[in-house]
This record gives sequence, structure tokens and C-alpha cells, in this order.
Amino acid sequence: MPWIYLLIAAVFEVVFALAANATEGFTQLGPSLLTVAAAAGGIFFLSLALKTLDVGVGYTVWTGIGSVGTVMLGTLIFDEEINLWKALAFVLIIGGVLGLKLSDRLSAGERSAA
Repeated sequence: MPWIYLLIAAVFEVVFALAANATEGFTQLGPSLLTVAAAAGGIFFLSLALKTLDVGVGYTVWTGIGSVGTVMLGTLIFDEEINLWKALAFVLIIGGVLGLKLSDRLSAGERSAA
């Protein structure tokens, strides 16, 4: 369940970042309220995930998924450019997230074997 919480937190993180871009310096009420609500939701679900996950793994995965999701959706919504370097960075971030998830699973197996 902590990984589900972490994915929900990451969705909130993406919404937070995209909404923050639309606030125009918190001068637009709707996007500003959405930004604050998404930030609170992201932190809430991250805290649930961190009851079980190591903070280093949980936080890194949360920000990694949030970063990749924000750049991908920013490209679609705000016509931001994706170039070769951004694509390479995505691959590295996704690889790191998968590696952290795998390391968490392996650590759990080692603890149960002991």
C-alpha cells in the first residue's frame, strides 16, 4: 500500500507544479487554490507512504515521478520543448526510480529472511 500512496502523492505533485505555473504569481484565484490543495494532498499521501518506506527512497521516488510527469505534461499543456538531453534525463530518472523500488523490495526480502 505505501507504493500506492506514493503514486497518489506523485500525481498531486504534478498537479501542484502545473497549477503553480498557472497562478501567475498567485494572482489567479482558481489555480492558486488548486496549487495549495495539491501541495497539501501530495504531502499528506507522501507522509502515509513514509510510514513504511525509507524517507530517502520515498522522497526520491516522489520527486522523480513528479519531475518526469511535470515535464511530460508541461510539454503537452504549455508547449514546452523536449530535446535529447531531457529525454536522456527522463530515462535516468525512471531508471533510478525503478532501482530504488527494486532495492526496497530486496531489502524487505532480506529482513524477512533474517
